[in-house]
Amino acid sequence: MGSLMQSEPEMEKKPVGIRFLERIKGSKLSYNNYQAVVLIVTFLAYASYHAARKTTSIVKSALDPQSPDTGLNSLLLRFTSFGSSSSGKLEGGGWAPFNGPNGTVLLGEIDVAFLAVYAFGMYFAGHLGDRMNLRIFLTVGMVGTGLFTSLFGVGYWANIHSFYYFLIMQMLAGLFQSSGWPSVVAVVGNWFNKKKRGLIMGIWNAHTSVGNITGSLIAAAMLRYGWGWSFVVPGVVIVLIGLVNFAFLPVSPELVGAERDEDVVSSSEKIGNSVNEPLLLSSSDSETDDKKRAVGFIEAWKIPGVAPFALCLFFAKLVAYTFLYWLPFYVSHTAIEGEYLSDETAGNLSTMFDVGGVVGGIMAGYISDRIGARAITAASFMYCSIPALFFYRSYGHVSLLANASLMFLTGMLVNGPYALITTAVSADLGTHSSLKGNSRALATVTAIIDGTGSVGAAVGPLLTGYISSRSSWTAVFTMLMGAAFVAGLLLTRLVMAEVAEKIAESRPSEECRTPVDHEQGHVMEV
Repeated sequence: MGSLMQSEPEMEKKPVGIRFLERIKGSKLSYNNYQAVVLIVTFLAYASYHAARKTTSIVKSALDPQSPDTGLNSLLLRFTSFGSSSSGKLEGGGWAPFNGPNGTVLLGEIDVAFLAVYAFGMYFAGHLGDRMNLRIFLTVGMVGTGLFTSLFGVGYWANIHSFYYFLIMQMLAGLFQSSGWPSVVAVVGNWFNKKKRGLIMGIWNAHTSVGNITGSLIAAAMLRYGWGWSFVVPGVVIVLIGLVNFAFLPVSPELVGAERDEDVVSSSEKIGNSVNEPLLLSSSDSETDDKKRAVGFIEAWKIPGVAPFALCLFFAKLVAYTFLYWLPFYVSHTAIEGEYLSDETAGNLSTMFDVGGVVGGIMAGYISDRIGARAITAASFMYCSIPALFFYRSYGHVSLLANASLMFLTGMLVNGPYALITTAVSADLGTHSSLKGNSRALATVTAIIDGTGSVGAAVGPLLTGYISSRSSWTAVFTMLMGAAFVAGLLLTRLVMAEVAEKIAESRPSEECRTPVDHEQGHVMEV
């Protein structure tokens, strides 16, 4: 891979951690070494984001331990209490102002404010991310998230009881958290070409579940020492991982002078009717690319495929986040084999949805890589999730095994396209051929798609609270099935384009009746 001797400017571009690893190794890192570093560092980074985000759902039981079990307001509290149990409540009267008659309303307002700022902040985060060094941008986001997450917990020792203090801390934490997803997807997209991206990103996307579980365990364990520690410890953790990110994260091969171990796939890949050029450009192309301006927000919306996938994710995330926030409550209030589960058991059982989601993300990425059709894969998963939702509602009460199995299946089909769209699809569209080689759109496109999806993530749980309190859970599941159907329907044009493309690819062999070596992509001699 070349000698260790490098020019001064090139060394300055490399993070200090990379230089340290090269000194230990005694030679330059290989391209595969860089890819491993990128996957590990970004995995830890986004897992820490989710761990910090998860703390509020656990601590609510300490802030308002006397929350009633009926009414819309208490439901708004419940759906944000994923994984918490009655055994985690502290003795005493909670924490003012959240332990008053309208405490659950205030907690609900904090959640809505966080999700709203996070969703809309992501649009601006992507815009900034394409104009800044992503390593620095991501580090600032992680340190800011850790700071304001910790300051929320500092209210415990400072004896702060102002609602607006906690509201502002959560809103600022949401603003800084919005920098995370566009940044990590853009960096991973820079290092992996489209041929392998779906499977790799499907596996890598497990950081969401790992972060949720880790955050829940840390917050619950810290409650016994005072609810402030449940915020401060995850806050410190994300700051420390942010410093690791600053020291080790290589943003792109061009910036660190990495040499590819294998040629990038020369053949173009397609999404719908549009051709996408290989992500990793040659050195001459990259030099030209560096001079190009970052793609604007409106221009990114006009990239073919961005709007359909963004709107699809709105409804896909609506379904996924409704399960994320409401599933423990639903399970604990549903008689399984004639008996009701405790809050703790229901929370543990609900993790099967996340486990299914990990498997679904890997499957969706692998399948879309194999068939070369992202839209067909995503739409198929969404349509298949409709009967899965129906069967879970209808037969989940039969037995614990039936509930767990159907929950796993539902999580796999719901989270599969969600993971695919937010990772591989976002990275593909961020290097669309309409950009004419300009790859400085990855963060913006990712932010547009996931930001739109995050609005759905906020709408879904709120609609569920209203519908379940006014009607029934059957009506809630009907809404979810309708949302899944609309999500698949929004990809119809892209699906038809991909089908037409597959038919067109098969016609030459049929018309010419000449043996074709599909693996090598050329006509074999007879």
